[in-house]
Amino acid sequence: MKKFILLLAVLATTLSANAQFEKGKAYIGAGLTGFDISSQAKKFHLGISAKAGYLFMDNLMATAQIGYEHLKDSPDVFTLGGGARYYIIQNGLYLGASLKYYHTDNYNDFRPGVQLGYAFFISRTVTIEPELYIDFSTKKFEDSAYGLGVSFGIYLFKDQYKLKK
Repeated sequence: MKKFILLLAVLATTLSANAQFEKGKAYIGAGLTGFDISSQAKKFHLGISAKAGYLFMDNLMATAQIGYEHLKDSPDVFTLGGGARYYIIQNGLYLGASLKYYHTDNYNDFRPGVQLGYAFFISRTVTIEPELYIDFSTKKFEDSAYGLGVSFGIYLFKDQYKLKK
């Protein structure tokens, strides 16, 4: 019975996400990163990030991101990056690609990455977005990271904030 109720909840979420990723919408989001399952997971670290995006075509979003990670026994990391998301079949599932610049006191790195996530709509515009990610280090492959991130997003409709005359 529990599995049936869970299946219905997932189906309802999927159906309510229909036609949410149309050209002309903007996106803002904030999230937590650092739930790594990579070799870096042996050290405590937690990151926060802010994202902005714009759907310049149906299902295709350009994104910009800024972030900060606190690492135990290491210098803190600042990130700045850009990328794209492709929403698959209008159901909230997305595939992303990014390029991030990592900076610490004594270390700089460019990291291309890929993401796989799902936008669960909890209202007409607000989402919870779990995401699996891989960021490849271009300096030292051992510094590459993969893990889980969770964020909240807001999709702004192109006509949502126009003033009425």
